[in-house]
Amino acid sequence: MRKIPIILDGDPGHDDAIAWVLANASPMLDIRAVTTCCGNQTIEKTTYNALRICTLIGLNAPFAKGRKGPLVAEPIIAPTVHGESGLDGPKLPEPAFAPSGLDAVTLMAKVLKESEEPVTLVPTGPLTNIAALLAAHPELKSKIAHISLMGGGIDFGNWTPAAEFNILVDPEAAKMVFESGIPITMAGLDVTEKALVYPEDFERIRAVGNPVAKVVAEWLEFFYGFHRSKGYPGAPVHDAVAVAALIKPEILTMRKLYVAVETEGDYCKGATIADRFGVTGQAPNTNVILDIDREAFVQLLVEAAEHYSEEVQA
Repeated sequence: MRKIPIILDGDPGHDDAIAWVLANASPMLDIRAVTTCCGNQTIEKTTYNALRICTLIGLNAPFAKGRKGPLVAEPIIAPTVHGESGLDGPKLPEPAFAPSGLDAVTLMAKVLKESEEPVTLVPTGPLTNIAALLAAHPELKSKIAHISLMGGGIDFGNWTPAAEFNILVDPEAAKMVFESGIPITMAGLDVTEKALVYPEDFERIRAVGNPVAKVVAEWLEFFYGFHRSKGYPGAPVHDAVAVAALIKPEILTMRKLYVAVETEGDYCKGATIADRFGVTGQAPNTNVILDIDREAFVQLLVEAAEHYSEEVQA
């Protein structure tokens, strides 16, 4: 089986962390690099969290820290959702390695240049690094096969009524990415709010018994604490859907649509606007995920947790 070469870019964050656990466990993916961005917390905290996640799961890909903030706006962080550390909950190992001396854009460009085949980008935070890469290295656009991202929502937002957090943090970056012409798969709130992992599912993962499985169960418990207060029956593991789209697309329902990003306005800044009825005359630029087989998604997470038992035994 030919593996899909990918770069993971994120702002971990509990759901980013679980997405990376899933990606690292998949025999279908070849992780060429890991980069961090400012989003759920400051770049210093998301980078520290990312290093600890990589250490926990044995992900030894080249690693780089991203920009301190969005392209234009001031940073927005989410301590009410992910805690003051950005990844509150279980104790994690200290980083076993340090970031490379390269910044995120330089590392991404290096990976793209050196790859014999186009690489898929998997951003699960604000799209700052991806837009900065496209601006700095337009000659490498053809080396990007696909962008499978978590962000946006064509029916509603979660940080404002119209805007999802990742897009709102850096709408200018998102606009550049959606207008890039690169094939995009969008795991937005339309599907990720259905990617719910229930408390009984936490126990299935915990019962796998290895250290990674136990941490994932505790991450889910912490993440659910916030969402339970909002009336959710489980934890929506948003970012893992962007990985699931690469390794198990058959559990998803998708529709190709033209999606634009609003960068201004008192009420709609950061909104992702989908042309459902073709009124703009624009060709579709995004494969929008609209639904998910929840049980199959949970099974995917359980199987990913089991992978780390095999790693320990090996």
